[in-house]
Amino acid sequence: MARAQTVCTTPGCPNLCAGGRCDGCKAEAEKRRGTASQRGYGSRHRDRFRRAVLRRDPACTLCGAARSVHADHHPIDRRELVRRGLDPDDPQYGRGLCDPCHRKETARLQPGGWAAEQMR
Repeated sequence: MARAQTVCTTPGCPNLCAGGRCDGCKAEAEKRRGTASQRGYGSRHRDRFRRAVLRRDPACTLCGAARSVHADHHPIDRRELVRRGLDPDDPQYGRGLCDPCHRKETARLQPGGWAAEQMR
């Protein structure tokens, strides 16, 4: 059964879509967002933060049933760590999560974003 079309949630955009933002607004937002490296998730992040968090937390810290595949900033997000002058690549600010738990947490903590759309 097809979903009802709704107006894009981007203020001022009249386009209809299946929910959330239309494809054009999603593409524009992704372009403004920048690459992972531009957002601070480059080699230092992979080599220091991600590797250490996943080594420390081999099982998901939320469900405990699945293998951790995501190093999630917690309890303070990356932007807030930077704002406070703390090292966002310090593994003490991370936790290991499986893919489903990471998507759920991202949707819960960043409503309206990509992960929320994936949960539909």
